[in-house]
Amino acid sequence: MKTPFYEKHKSLNARMVDFHGWLMPLQYSGIISEHMSVRTRAGLFDVSHMGRFKVEGPNSLELLQNLMTNDISTLQQNQALYSLMCYDTGGIVDDLIVYRINRETYLLVVNSSNIHKDFEWILEHCPEKAESTAIKIEDITDSMALLALQGPLAYKLLQSIVVDINFEQLKPFNLINTKIFDVECIVSRTGYTGEDGFELFFNSSEVQVWDKLLQVNAGLDIRPAGLGARDSLRLEAGLFLYGNDMDEHTTPLEVPLAWTVKFDKKQDFIGKKALQVKSVTRKLVGFEMLSKRIARGTNEVLIAGSKIGWVTSGGFSPTLNKSIGFCSVPSDVPLDQIVDISITRGAGIKKEGEERLEDITATPAAADKENLYPARITSTRFYKRNKKG
Repeated sequence: MKTPFYEKHKSLNARMVDFHGWLMPLQYSGIISEHMSVRTRAGLFDVSHMGRFKVEGPNSLELLQNLMTNDISTLQQNQALYSLMCYDTGGIVDDLIVYRINRETYLLVVNSSNIHKDFEWILEHCPEKAESTAIKIEDITDSMALLALQGPLAYKLLQSIVVDINFEQLKPFNLINTKIFDVECIVSRTGYTGEDGFELFFNSSEVQVWDKLLQVNAGLDIRPAGLGARDSLRLEAGLFLYGNDMDEHTTPLEVPLAWTVKFDKKQDFIGKKALQVKSVTRKLVGFEMLSKRIARGTNEVLIAGSKIGWVTSGGFSPTLNKSIGFCSVPSDVPLDQIVDISITRGAGIKKEGEERLEDITATPAAADKENLYPARITSTRFYKRNKKG
């Protein structure tokens, strides 16, 4: 599958890769340079591979409250909320963002790997469509484009285009309707990089928006960025990836995403009973390597030669200039604990200037137990932006 901007990426000589069936840009100028551009200025991402669903009707809120662990009733018009959907077992169906467009209309943005599964899950739990309880659920992924403009100078770029809106004052997880280059657009202050930034929703036929955003620049040197930088940015910021750091076998209490689970909201949600009684024996934590090795997903984590867990995500942090990641370990493993990570001989060593697909796919060969490298257990958040600029 291709996003509406596929030809734009090709014209910029992007290195394209297959990502969950989507042909997506891994990098343009290089993962590290794109990463640092987002941290210091701004970068433009095509994230149209993410799923977009529209849910509307008088009983939309009731449906979403049943599906979501978070309390959707707290949303006002033009606000958004991060949430999870869980199975009856407490395992995670997906993590997503819910946008309230108006009183009866919601927009859901889900992971690209889960578009079909999530859509079927929502349909399965939709009440009978009698006139009084009608709910319309539509997959609008193909008709709605989605770009992410991320970085500390992102608001300045938008401000140079739309002068009658103060983008600097738009609160996080709030959205507005406006026109960008005369194109009707929803602009939300959300993103997946740990930086300030915005996401732009508009008709997928308006592909010229991509070029015009890069052409404006307003002297800010804003560049396109690919999946490689998106992954290293989210890793530094402690943002989790479905399929790596969580899945149907993981509960929100283990990730850790307990803050998204509102046991006290008025309406029960799928998975609530299981989450209330499940004991939490494992947890997701951060780690930093104490050598130049890079740990990858599925690498074993050991203490005194005994396996205690596994790496879920790992990579090099350009901002911190060290190798970092997440791993699943027993709940009683403390912060600052020194562990060993088994890394296959030859894997995880990056030559100067080299960019590799493995940097985002995290699927190395089976770990060699003889190649153990020390790491320190940390929190899952390695980088926190300076909100004062």
